[in-house]
Amino acid sequence: MILKPSRTTIKEVAAAAGVSTMTVSRVLNERPDVSIETRKRVKKIIEELEYQPSALARSLIQQRSYTLGVVTAGLKHIGPSRTLNGITQMAEEAGYSLLLKELPHYHTNQTAPILQELLSRHVDGIIWAVPEIGDNHDWVNELALPLEIPIVFLTMETRERLTIVSVDNYQGGRLVMEHLLAQGYQQIGHVAGPLDWWEARQRMAAWRDALTERGVVVKDAYWAEGNWSSASGTEAAEKLFAQYPEMDAIFVGNDQMALGVLQVIHKRGLRIPTDIGIVGFDNIPEAAYFYPALTTVHQDQLEVARVAMQEMIQIVACGWQGEEQPVPQSIMISPTLVVRASSLKNL
Repeated sequence: MILKPSRTTIKEVAAAAGVSTMTVSRVLNERPDVSIETRKRVKKIIEELEYQPSALARSLIQQRSYTLGVVTAGLKHIGPSRTLNGITQMAEEAGYSLLLKELPHYHTNQTAPILQELLSRHVDGIIWAVPEIGDNHDWVNELALPLEIPIVFLTMETRERLTIVSVDNYQGGRLVMEHLLAQGYQQIGHVAGPLDWWEARQRMAAWRDALTERGVVVKDAYWAEGNWSSASGTEAAEKLFAQYPEMDAIFVGNDQMALGVLQVIHKRGLRIPTDIGIVGFDNIPEAAYFYPALTTVHQDQLEVARVAMQEMIQIVACGWQGEEQPVPQSIMISPTLVVRASSLKNL
């Protein structure tokens, strides 16, 4: 039987540094009420003794749970799924555990039971990772109290008093349109995502604004609506070709619908990108293997998660240390355009 060396305790660190255990705790928690000299001495001893406070000890000392609540409404769509992966990774790096709660469906605004349950579990904060769809965020406008704990929202329209982190979907749509226009495409149709989604409306607004700025009177015949699925992309493309036959490019609201659109284009015997160009949105891994490889917009969901965790940790730390809270803000993460063969008319 091999005996492992006993773990260094906070008392041993305090004794070696010639300070109290309370001072060690203050140094560990970056409290401002410790002199620079003492802080350096304690940190040196911590490093030499390889002291690592347990999560339980940390929470008892600080009266914090080091747990965050994360609310989702299902992970069948690529965006929310990627975001949750990023949150999980960032939380682990920051030393937080996650308590995941799932709303019954995307459209619900009956949030009180989940909020109350998370409060009862003493989470330090909540990351609301539910995309804004229809009126499913109206409950936010009715919050009369501030909640006892902070909430950071993801993927929703800007609102005062709230900290929000989102990908700039409008900017992503403008990148698509600038690229297609620069390639010489002029009659650009749009397959929109479901328009009760805020993200879909932002992408469509970018398409519409870019055409309007070029003097195009945008007609209803120039677009069709899907539901993010490949099957809906096929249906929307058939409708779009019937009502806008002179179309020479299509901006598709996501890559999964773009797969369905590609199927329709191939069946019609059109050459891509010579006869018609196509651009998607999301940059799913499979997009590079579509035929032809799909130009698309990359959303950095890992960066969304990183910024959301950074904001949350700062808010929690300020609250615990009695410092002034950061001003709530909406942070937009810039997307990038990944150019591939499906839209390169001018090779």
